[in-house]
Amino acid sequence: MKQDEQREADRIQRYMQEFSSGFERLAPVGPSVSVFGSARVAPGEPRYVLAERIGRVLSDAGFAVVSGGGPGLMEAVNRGAQTGKSKSIGLNIQLPHSQQANPYQDLALSFRHFFTRKVMFVRYASAYVVLPGGFGTLDELAEILTLLQTGKSRRIPIVLVERAFWKGLLGWMEQQQSGQGLIDPDDLRLMTVVEESEEVLQAILGHYRERGYEPSQEEADLMFEL
Repeated sequence: MKQDEQREADRIQRYMQEFSSGFERLAPVGPSVSVFGSARVAPGEPRYVLAERIGRVLSDAGFAVVSGGGPGLMEAVNRGAQTGKSKSIGLNIQLPHSQQANPYQDLALSFRHFFTRKVMFVRYASAYVVLPGGFGTLDELAEILTLLQTGKSRRIPIVLVERAFWKGLLGWMEQQQSGQGLIDPDDLRLMTVVEESEEVLQAILGHYRERGYEPSQEEADLMFEL
């Protein structure tokens, strides 16, 4: 029994260390955009090229670019960001079969636990950009939608890239979830769908046109409750 209690205490200590390290290293970064997408897209593919352009455009506009730190579209967006003016950041996750960290990270953090890593994606983000991806990408999208819908996070832009990819999911949300009263029709307006890198940037800039990127005191207080 004591051995189990010690293991639990050690686990809690690891959680605290990951939170503490993440907060300490990300707090000074400034406005950032969290970008998500598949690890299974090879360099040179159209989606990879687009993700690289998105990373570069955001970086040149003054946003630190945060990805999951792995291969595929995560690599592409970090690669583009690193050629720009702002920081390229990776929040790497330790997996049983080992995610290979991409080499285009100016600041690389490593997490053992998905939930501590998720907090870091949200805590300092001025926007979410979601490219085509698998379960992990959908998980991150559902996470931010839930936080915004329930008022647990400040309102930030959620930009989905590639209409053809997202059309089926958005149609299902409208017909099944909204149509059956399971979500509010306004919840669907939390997302903007675009095609090109410049549209991504404009969707974010448009949201902040009449206000700064720093959270208000009320928003800052809200973020401490994450």
